[in-house]
Amino acid sequence: MASTPGGAFGFASGLIIQEFGYDEDADQALREAAETETGTALVDEDYEDVADSAIVWWRDDDGDVDDLTDLLVDAQANLDGAGVIWVLTPKARTTGSVPTSEIEEAAATAGMHATSAASMGSRWSGIRVSSRGR
Repeated sequence: MASTPGGAFGFASGLIIQEFGYDEDADQALREAAETETGTALVDEDYEDVADSAIVWWRDDDGDVDDLTDLLVDAQANLDGAGVIWVLTPKARTTGSVPTSEIEEAAATAGMHATSAASMGSRWSGIRVSSRGR
């Protein structure tokens, strides 16, 4: 499934999206696309209320599979209902890329599963992760 920044995430209007792992290399067009889809500003990882979904920026040097598992558990703990997590990584064969198998392993260990993949902008790939029961 290929996505463009205009409808990249499939978020509904009014949702609160919590963002994890933001850094200067994050794709601003993707961030703006999420805000346009929802009509709300992204909230950061220190947000202490319930969020509807999450975006996780993850690069090879951010840690190992266990670190990503921990982050997915943290992100999921803040989600309300059927929220999904988009794990965004630099595209394959570029600096910072993470094998899809590592994201799938982290999701499985966290009690979740990867449901789809998408090309997200020119530099990022996305893996949609949700709880097994959702």
